[in-house]
Amino acid sequence: MDITKETQLESYEQISLVADIRKKLILDVLGEYGELTAQEIAVALHNRGHIPSDERNFTAPRLTELRKEGRVKPVDKKLCIKTGRKVTVWAACRCNVIK
Repeated sequence: MDITKETQLESYEQISLVADIRKKLILDVLGEYGELTAQEIAVALHNRGHIPSDERNFTAPRLTELRKEGRVKPVDKKLCIKTGRKVTVWAACRCNVIK
């Protein structure tokens, strides 16, 4: 394998691990608080020191992946305080709620 392919594979493996950890953290937050937006989840994770910023871009891609996996679902929409736009409200599917 050439160097470029090796470094690409190493990067993918690191990103995959971080993504899996972040998805677990998102499910934990949803299990604790119930229904939240991507922004609200980002704020909760940032306040706990899990992500470096409270920007929704740290959670939105993982929510998309979790939805495809059937682990979260959109349940509502509401006005985001930060952007002034309507955004999706997410909830963990019942089988994912941590008790």
